[in-house]
Amino acid sequence: MGGVLIDNTAKDLIDYCAKVLNVSSESLKKVFTNYEISFMKGIISENELWGKVCKTLGANVPQSDSLWKDAVRNVFKDKPEVYNLVLNLKTNGYKLGFLSNTEIPTMQYFHEMNYDKYFDAIVFSCAEQTVKPEEKIYSVCLEKLGVKPNEAIFIDDRIDYVEGARKVGITAILFVNIEQLKRELFDLSVTIN
Repeated sequence: MGGVLIDNTAKDLIDYCAKVLNVSSESLKKVFTNYEISFMKGIISENELWGKVCKTLGANVPQSDSLWKDAVRNVFKDKPEVYNLVLNLKTNGYKLGFLSNTEIPTMQYFHEMNYDKYFDAIVFSCAEQTVKPEEKIYSVCLEKLGVKPNEAIFIDDRIDYVEGARKVGITAILFVNIEQLKRELFDLSVTIN
């Protein structure tokens, strides 16, 4: 999601939360990193996350029902040109999967914003307890789409995730911008108009 469908917001999410917690972004990021994968895998809840983080930083636990979702609402900015491409692909009969390393509050936001309508299969790391680039998460997405690895194209803005897809036999594109993506899809004979 971040970096392809929306602007990459990792730093903005940390900055937002740091401001609310009244700590520096650098100190929050350093502590948050210790729990990030567990949070994305759904192993620890948001309340557990903030309890551990705030205890380490000597900060007050946030009063919001979901500080993370508050941050998501404030910093996520859609890339309309990518959503237009998604709709064109869907109109041309392609099955579309959504695969994201993300947390439960972000997953809830995704559903609240009705992004589901764009995709035939949706896979969140927090629901599957696995993250990119682990092989299992790609397999879950392929199974939900009902396709084989050689029938799929994976798009991501992180090279390690692209390489993870390639390791399971999926053609993968490193997303840089919409024009580059369209060119690479065209080169793969994907109909986008």
